[in-house]
Amino acid sequence: MERATDVPERPDESADAARVNDYDSFAEAYSADNECSLVNAYYARPAMLDLAGDVSGRRILDAGCGSGPLSAALRDRGAVVTGIDASAGMLALATRRLGADADVHQVDLRDRLPFDDGAFDDVMSSLVLHYLEDWGPTLAELRRVLRPGGRLIASVDHPVVAYTIQEPRPDYFATTSYTFDWTFGGQTVPMKFWRKPLHAMIDAFTAAGFRLATLSEPQPDPAARELFPDGFRDLSAKPCFLFFVVEVPLSDTGSVN
Repeated sequence: MERATDVPERPDESADAARVNDYDSFAEAYSADNECSLVNAYYARPAMLDLAGDVSGRRILDAGCGSGPLSAALRDRGAVVTGIDASAGMLALATRRLGADADVHQVDLRDRLPFDDGAFDDVMSSLVLHYLEDWGPTLAELRRVLRPGGRLIASVDHPVVAYTIQEPRPDYFATTSYTFDWTFGGQTVPMKFWRKPLHAMIDAFTAAGFRLATLSEPQPDPAARELFPDGFRDLSAKPCFLFFVVEVPLSDTGSVN
């Protein structure tokens, strides 16, 4: 995902509704940009991997896996990875990256997940939840497929950043949508995200039965300093994404409906 603060907000026009967030229409261009961009390759993915720690032998669901860069990194570290994404185009790229025997499934995170209760040790959800207005059903499903003691490691657009780019400025305490254009690889595409205040995010995790373990605002990988000197300075001084580690209590024996 590109950094939302780098693009201006624009009206949520009905004529664009069918095209908004249509990853199938720009999968190749997005994947190529995601591969080596500052905010993805040197900030979001390293932060997610750092929070995950030692994943050797752990069963991990990459929820919103896209073209599979995080799945590949987790697999390289010894995890047993299953990927899901709503976009068939992105999953085709993930299969190309991970191999024909990759365990990937086309799944919308707003629907019931095709996995047994307690099937995973961890769920990784990188820059995905901010596409959803209502986190409740999705978080309940992610908790259901986690074993007791399992972790959900998630990142979203930082609520302060999303708030400051909206004009006119909305009520910070309300859940509000914002739309903008992404441009990469010579292609411009309309996107729509949902911004929640921090307390609403934490309340959503808690209501789904999770316990907050870590709230993180990391710095970019120092390796990016020479590769992206201007962007590195900017990203080091401003919030961009917010990262959570939330856990299923060890006493947990069922899902929240």
